[in-house]
Amino acid sequence: MTDQSVNRPVHTGPRTPRTEFFVYFTLIFLVAIPFAALGWVGLLLRYGKLPEGGPLRRAWSDARKITPMIFLG
Repeated sequence: MTDQSVNRPVHTGPRTPRTEFFVYFTLIFLVAIPFAALGWVGLLLRYGKLPEGGPLRRAWSDARKITPMIFLG
């Protein structure tokens, strides 16, 4: 069995996002919009005031959190 922890390539800095990342981000963002809108309306009905940020901002935030998990994990 080989030891993979020795002589591993050193990560030299932030990598530039690739096309695949943007494709996944777009798909996740488009799927997250209806769920974010439902959550936004639910908060509006529950508390009777407009939540901070809109449903698109919430969907964008969710896509920013989920997409890197696909590539890093």
